[in-house]
Amino acid sequence: MNVELLREQLVGLLKGGFAHMGLEKALREYPHSVSGSKVPGSTNSPWRLLEHIRIAQWDILEFSRDPHHVSPEFPDGYWPNADAPSDDEDWNRSVEAVIRDLEAMIELVNNPSTDLLSPIPHGSGQTVLREALLVADHNAYHLGQLMTLRRALS
Repeated sequence: MNVELLREQLVGLLKGGFAHMGLEKALREYPHSVSGSKVPGSTNSPWRLLEHIRIAQWDILEFSRDPHHVSPEFPDGYWPNADAPSDDEDWNRSVEAVIRDLEAMIELVNNPSTDLLSPIPHGSGQTVLREALLVADHNAYHLGQLMTLRRALS
């Protein structure tokens, strides 16, 4: 198995851009003016989705690298209470945290000492490969929701 090729493909998947806009570009260009808005029939605002992405990605990253990490309570701990950020700075801080944690996951994947295929010692069979795929899949799913909301709210 070519582990370096696997790392390269995982990084590409995490960054996005193969089949859709990359997460960083999409979040940086997202209009703050609609961050707390909802489409009739929708349960989530862009803010709720952004915060959910941030919390879930952070949890997956920390689980992957910290044996003492304690995950939020499921499912409520993975969602914010508010539909809107208190101001534009809240939105920006959340975007920066998502990007920072995504970069940290990419660093973990790229680290030659990271064994992508061995079970994480403090887990129950999970591997870093699985966790990186989970981040990519989860982010892509909710990015699609964010882009749909953006079009509907524009």
